[in-house]
Amino acid sequence: MTEYDNLHLDVEDGIAIITLDRPPVNALSMALYRDIAAAFGEVNTRVDEIGAVVLTGAGRCFCGGRDLKLAETDPPDVRSKAARASYTSIHHCAVPVIAAINGPAMGAGFMSALGADILYASEAAVLGLPEIDAGLNVSLATMSRGYTNLQARRFAFTGERVSPEVLERIGVISRVLPPDRLMPEAIALAKEIASKNPEGVRRAKLSADDIERMWADYEFAYAAIEHRANHDLLNSPDRIEAGRAFREKRAPKFSGAPAASGS
Repeated sequence: MTEYDNLHLDVEDGIAIITLDRPPVNALSMALYRDIAAAFGEVNTRVDEIGAVVLTGAGRCFCGGRDLKLAETDPPDVRSKAARASYTSIHHCAVPVIAAINGPAMGAGFMSALGADILYASEAAVLGLPEIDAGLNVSLATMSRGYTNLQARRFAFTGERVSPEVLERIGVISRVLPPDRLMPEAIALAKEIASKNPEGVRRAKLSADDIERMWADYEFAYAAIEHRANHDLLNSPDRIEAGRAFREKRAPKFSGAPAASGS
């Protein structure tokens, strides 16, 4: 086992299990973003012994999203860079990644799961993109990996929470399982993948990533368009008010003042 400050990495029988472990809800701080990137980086250096990864969360949550308590103190550019590095480390892992969504996966936590190759979810999971309620911009580019454009718009504009069964019906989640079967089934799939020709699997993963990039360069879209939108929103009065209201569980009082445009 490799222990990081906010997660742990276990390798056994040819698979790695990466468990987010930042109580109480595994919320994403810059430290956790960096640990995720480091853990997946470690996997990439150990492909001679690792054929697949299962990504899950400790406790009752997969990931509660970004830590809004730190949103007003983290420099937006630094946080955005750490978030992108974390997400791309999952998506571009050298071996297939299975997200085992054991509980709530909200906002950036759900985006992290969408970086995986295959999504399994517990019946106890709930998924959502509540950025709009915190005055932020959700990553429509990342959502395009699993949603149609029109589906993505609906969930991005409303922040609606949905059951895993809904996302299974539209093809975002591959399987919904009883809580006690989630990890055994995810591990079984990871072991099946790891039993295949290692070079063949790695080539298939790389090809899938390259083909996806040909369809839509969503990483460029995120960096060039959505990063700019969130950069401006993070320092806007209404975003700050939305964040406070979200934490205080009250309705926000918006002024309607536009966000200052930046680079």
